[in-house]
Amino acid sequence: QVHLEESGGGLVQAGGSLTVSCVASGRIRSISTMGWYRQAPGKQRELVAAFTDGGGTNYADSVMGRFTISRDNAKNTVYLRMNGLKPEDTAVYYCNAVAQVGPVELVRTYEYWGQGTQVTVSS
Repeated sequence: QVHLEESGGGLVQAGGSLTVSCVASGRIRSISTMGWYRQAPGKQRELVAAFTDGGGTNYADSVMGRFTISRDNAKNTVYLRMNGLKPEDTAVYYCNAVAQVGPVELVRTYEYWGQGTQVTVSS
C-alpha cells in the first residue's frame, strides 16, 4: 500500500557530504513519523534522525550537529543532509515511515521500511 523509495547513497571521502532522499508513495492518508535509520555490518539497526508525531525531530547523539533532516510534506519526501561524514557513518541507510492508510471508515496505521541505500565513507 505504501512504498518508500530511497536515493542518493554512494561513496564519499571522510569529511565530505551527502544527501539521501526518501519518497513515500501509495494510498497515504497521512504520515505520523518519517525518518532515517542505519545498519552497519554486524550491528543493530539504529535511529539516525526522524520527525516525530508532534512535528519535532530526533537525532542520534553520534550525528548531532553534522546531519540535518528536512522534509517536503507536499511531496511526502524526507531528506537527510550528512556533513562531516566519518568512516563510522558507513552503513545501509533505511527510510522509515508510520503512515495512516485505508478508507475513511477504516483508517489503519502501519510502519513501512524502504529497501535501503548504501553510504560508504572512506578514510
